[in-house]
Amino acid sequence: MAQITATRRAATDLHDGEADAWRAFQGQQPAFASPLMGPDFARAIGRVREDAEVVTYRRGDEIVGFLGLHRRPGGFARPLGAPFADYHALITGPAPGMDGPQALTLAGIGAFRHIGLVDPFRLFPPVAPGPDAYAIEAPDGPDAHLEAMRAASPKKFKNWRRLQNRLAEIGPLRFEQSRSRDDLDTLLSWKSEQFERTGLQDVLRPLWVRALMSDLFETDTPHFRGLMLTLHAGDTLVGGHFGVFGAGTYHPWIASTNPSLAHLSPGNSFLDQAIRAMPRLGIDVYDLGPGHDHYKQPWASVRKQVGVGLTMVQGQGRGLLTLGSTGWASGANAPLAKVRRRLDHIAAVDPTAAGRALALVQAMRAIPRRLAPGGSVEG
Repeated sequence: MAQITATRRAATDLHDGEADAWRAFQGQQPAFASPLMGPDFARAIGRVREDAEVVTYRRGDEIVGFLGLHRRPGGFARPLGAPFADYHALITGPAPGMDGPQALTLAGIGAFRHIGLVDPFRLFPPVAPGPDAYAIEAPDGPDAHLEAMRAASPKKFKNWRRLQNRLAEIGPLRFEQSRSRDDLDTLLSWKSEQFERTGLQDVLRPLWVRALMSDLFETDTPHFRGLMLTLHAGDTLVGGHFGVFGAGTYHPWIASTNPSLAHLSPGNSFLDQAIRAMPRLGIDVYDLGPGHDHYKQPWASVRKQVGVGLTMVQGQGRGLLTLGSTGWASGANAPLAKVRRRLDHIAAVDPTAAGRALALVQAMRAIPRRLAPGGSVEG
């Protein structure tokens, strides 16, 4: 059997034939279906980040896998698109002839940080479980899905319907795919205000993130496009989602609502309308991503788990290091775990020294606000 080799190139230099092979692997494995794990997302990240890289693995002339990453100093790497890479994977068939650590070694990577590992073929050593991820699938239609959700939480849904009726008193509810730059700017502004209010790092501040959002808003190809959905009550923007869509799966990152309407639970009205619109928008899977269980779980029909941790392929025993296995995430070391997660998140969001320093200062200033009753304690 021929030896497996690895070719490294900038994400923007990915060849069309390689992109087709990548999509073929995705089509063979449902776990890889997210547009975040596809070649078009890799190219989009490459247009705004110089450290965006794709590794192509071959056995002779046969392509056997792909790995997207941000190569950082010291042989360290993060998933391509972090922290927006809610899911990442070594994209292969079921028997690529290599495991995860071998793939990293071939790519010249000594340590890889997992923030949402999808590993259906178990190519990597086990890592700690991350937050559950949620998705909406309605194969029997929106009405059947909404009725099942209502039956599971009748009191909640009765209250949300009452609040939606009050929202409609402002003006007729209108749910649509929006191409308005003003809508996008408003959603991003609301999201940044939310980060500031809750003491969390504003992931939208770095220039590369703003460039990415602008680029995706203009992207519309047969395989991949940016998609913004909005809900209006009359002329009033109630809220919206913005993210990427491909092969029937929609993955929004930006979910923000009008802060002046918070008392009317606008996020739940938005999801109700979004589910009803899925068939006409061609959305088979509305992927809400990981975390925020209280908001996502009542509407979701699918729950899935991803992995977090650090795969090490250099050093003693070519071993594995995860937050869970080192005890950082429990007991007396829990505060240290939070600090480590926050520092790693800051580093992932902004590759510049100035940006990281600013984020660290703001994180320190936000500690009293985040520790206050009702404040957020996780970043």
